[in-house]
Amino acid sequence: MLCRRALGGRAVAAFTAAASAALTFTVPSGEAAAADPLRTQQRPTSLPADNGDVLSSEPSVFYLDPLKAIKVKATAHRIMYRTTDRTGKAIAVTGTVLTPEASPHGQRPIVAFAPGTQGLADKCAPSRQLAEGTEYEALPIKKLLDQGYAVVVTDYQGLGTPGIHTYMDREAQGRAVLDSVRAAQRLVSVDLPDAGPVALYGYSQGGGATASAAELAPAYAPELKIKGAVVGAPPADMNKVADSMDGSAYGAFFNYALSGLATSYGIDIAPYLTAHGKRVTNDLRDNLCTTQALAKYPFLNSRFLTVDGRPLTERLKRAPWDTIVAEQQLGKRKPVTPVLLSHSSLDDVVPQQIGKNLAADWCRLGATVRFAGNHVPGHIAATAATSAEGVPWLADRFAGRTAPSTC
Repeated sequence: MLCRRALGGRAVAAFTAAASAALTFTVPSGEAAAADPLRTQQRPTSLPADNGDVLSSEPSVFYLDPLKAIKVKATAHRIMYRTTDRTGKAIAVTGTVLTPEASPHGQRPIVAFAPGTQGLADKCAPSRQLAEGTEYEALPIKKLLDQGYAVVVTDYQGLGTPGIHTYMDREAQGRAVLDSVRAAQRLVSVDLPDAGPVALYGYSQGGGATASAAELAPAYAPELKIKGAVVGAPPADMNKVADSMDGSAYGAFFNYALSGLATSYGIDIAPYLTAHGKRVTNDLRDNLCTTQALAKYPFLNSRFLTVDGRPLTERLKRAPWDTIVAEQQLGKRKPVTPVLLSHSSLDDVVPQQIGKNLAADWCRLGATVRFAGNHVPGHIAATAATSAEGVPWLADRFAGRTAPSTC
């Protein structure tokens, strides 16, 4: 018998089925429906007692294509759950819990999938894009489901909930990932073990979030039985990533990071920007998901957005930004779970040396790390290499086999 935690009366009690073009909702009726923050997208008026507690849930769907011709055979629930922001303040974030129809595992493992860069607009939240068939990481998620694992995908802070997404905030992202596992374990609508095996998985922004979660877990979520973490192309050093990205084909990502960290630390960046710079930044915040942003603003260089004509990468080296950037550094804390770190030598967004440095830092701290380099051309294409090596590596961890190390 699985032990389920009581939700303190905060979970939505009675649901009735209703159809939607994007999601198949189960919603409460009457006043409860109007107050449900998951449906209204409003900030909840109160939060449950503990991190990972579920505020609200509704059935959803997972399509592989925008025509919605290919529906993944998995039960999907969109959820809102409690986590904490960078300062430790309790907040609500959304996500998706996916469970395949069958599993060969006695205790079904749960994989926390930390999504890569989606954008800043609420419509870019993975929980919405999975249901619309527009999630570009749908295939690696499906590959994990095909192994019989449950998968929980966080939307992170401010992506799908009120406020600006705190993109690249190390602590907020790592906490959202860890609390998504707790939420999946506590979701009464699914039959997942409360204390079963867990793994972490992510690429790019998700690689950074996964690395952060692995580092935070011993203190923040010591009860989770994390068997391993797959970390792909992690942006572990913000200064080096910013220098590589600003003015590149992925220049919009640098603008995302500036907006996300400014929001997290309460900094107004408007005085840095020209009228054109403000229009571009607001457009990226409010309207565009990743693919649209890269198409509309290719080779975006921050020096064409600033009032002084100097790139914003220079500002990152001065107060208060130098301290903020330093606080996002990965590799200063030891993961106690084994890590597979996958990174292409031909990555055109996050240079491979950044991944190598992170692996070396963890090795010096005594962690068990396998660095897996590959030569797949391009940051986006290399997600396939991470999945190809990461999935069997996770299978070995769940099977209890000794993790290999390149330290």
